Amino acid sequence: MAVELTMARMKVALLRHELRGQRAQTAGTGATLGLLLAAGTVYLALTDLDLLAAAYAAWLLGWILGPVFMGGGDETLRPEYFSLLGLPPRRLAGGLLVAAFVGIAPLVSLVALTGLVVVGARLGVANALVAVPAMALQLAVIVLLSKVIVALVGLAVRTRPGAIASGLLNGAVLAALGQVWVFMVLFDETGVPAAVWYMPSGWGLLAVQGRWWALVALAVLVVLLLGAWAALLGERAGAVRRSGRARRPMTAGGATGAVVAKELRTWSRDLVRNHQLTFALSYGVCFAASPLLLGWYDLLPYAGPIFVVMAAAMTANVYGTDGTALWLTLMMPGVSDVRGRQLAWLAAHAPVAIVLTVAFTAVAGGPWPLVLALLPALLGGAAGLVPLVSVHLLVPGTDPHRRAGNPLRISEDDGGLTGLAYLMLVLVLLAGLPAGLVAYWYGWAGLAVGVVTGVLCWWGFGRLAEWRLRSRGTELLDVMRTGRRARASMTSRFEGLSMTRRTIAGWCFGLGAVPLVPQGIVAASFVAGGTVRHSWFLATYMEPGLRYPVAGGFILLGLAMYGAGYWAVRPAVTRRDPR
Repeated sequence: MAVELTMARMKVALLRHELRGQRAQTAGTGATLGLLLAAGTVYLALTDLDLLAAAYAAWLLGWILGPVFMGGGDETLRPEYFSLLGLPPRRLAGGLLVAAFVGIAPLVSLVALTGLVVVGARLGVANALVAVPAMALQLAVIVLLSKVIVALVGLAVRTRPGAIASGLLNGAVLAALGQVWVFMVLFDETGVPAAVWYMPSGWGLLAVQGRWWALVALAVLVVLLLGAWAALLGERAGAVRRSGRARRPMTAGGATGAVVAKELRTWSRDLVRNHQLTFALSYGVCFAASPLLLGWYDLLPYAGPIFVVMAAAMTANVYGTDGTALWLTLMMPGVSDVRGRQLAWLAAHAPVAIVLTVAFTAVAGGPWPLVLALLPALLGGAAGLVPLVSVHLLVPGTDPHRRAGNPLRISEDDGGLTGLAYLMLVLVLLAGLPAGLVAYWYGWAGLAVGVVTGVLCWWGFGRLAEWRLRSRGTELLDVMRTGRRARASMTSRFEGLSMTRRTIAGWCFGLGAVPLVPQGIVAASFVAGGTVRHSWFLATYMEPGLRYPVAGGFILLGLAMYGAGYWAVRPAVTRRDPR
């Protein structure tokens, strides 16, 4: 037990030193939102046990999918740190498991699981007593299952078929979560599926209700998962990445062509990029096709545009994922590396987006002007914004040849990558907004606007990114080599701010997208399409004369929140840089 307690104390010490400044602000915001969700889950224990079982299934999915999308999850303590101690795999897994319970996410999940105690107290004293071990075992199952799935995906990403398969699966699951309203409508018609009760997430609830076999099943599952994780840790520690098979030499007619050829070879060989591409494809198709369960075809034509937006978000840190290899680019100042990357990005994504858009729009029977106007605008906007955002807000990445331990972890700053992805989602959508509005009001005229917008975004943003790379390339290389500038640039916006300004900035930047995109832009599109009383989009529930004003008000609110966030951090920026 000494090893387990030592690892727990190490985790506490590391968190105590890490959770400062902006990290503490981000963690506080996440904890607040998590506790609100946990409180809602506990409330279900008083109202509807079927929904409580479904909520616990959602918590389990969150624990599984969150770490996969966040680069391998919490790795404050990594198995590689203890490889030279000679610990048996099961002992190492036990110590890491104890350390995994130290943190904000397990604490929030434990609060949500107190719903078991509430259910037990309503049923009797014996049931309430059973709820206590059920809570502990249920939390252990959730954490261990998350660890095992992440480890399996990490191993799968080391092979091309595994990277593609995991990308397809992860994209489909996240799209299902994004379209949860579809399943809520189905549940209203058919009820919560009985299978939800018999998932591992529901065994604790069954045990509290008197089915004692579920408590034994939880204990057995903990032992099995611990053994599986121990075996996977051994595979991870001894993993050796195989070099790719020999390929024909790359040929190109010029310097930019050489960059295109190099990038296309990277897109075909880098397993992380394979995973990102297939993830975006699966997400776009599944997100657009989910409403077919309700017989609604209106979203199907937008599979291609959704794929483009998600692909841009996944590749927003394109220069950061190259690691210190940027020095090769800086040694050839006459080469337009940005233009080459833009062309390669389009070559890898545009054919897929075009096929999806044309095929699914033909199935749905339109609207041709709108989707064909959006597609070039989004493609050009994404191809221009990907390098521009990457060189301005670069997050230092792990060199590709050092990803052996955990291929999913391509950066030490998971929060920075997540923020970059959300920012890219908003920016690419804004790039397609003019073409979409013109196409909606004036039909085929929007196609011309989309083409012009796309070309201008590709050329203009690419030009800005190229200028930034040439003028600040050495600084970017130093960021990727040491990470110092990245931390300084982040803290420079928050250091010296009062707690009030920090809180305003954190909430505004963190939640500004909610009124701007779903309640504003998306709700306005539903209103324009005649969709009323739709899911959680407030504008669709208003009287006809209030629908557009409500959607417009949410858009203004989102923009005002981003403006307030900028206002909150602007004094610090001004002091740091008088220009």
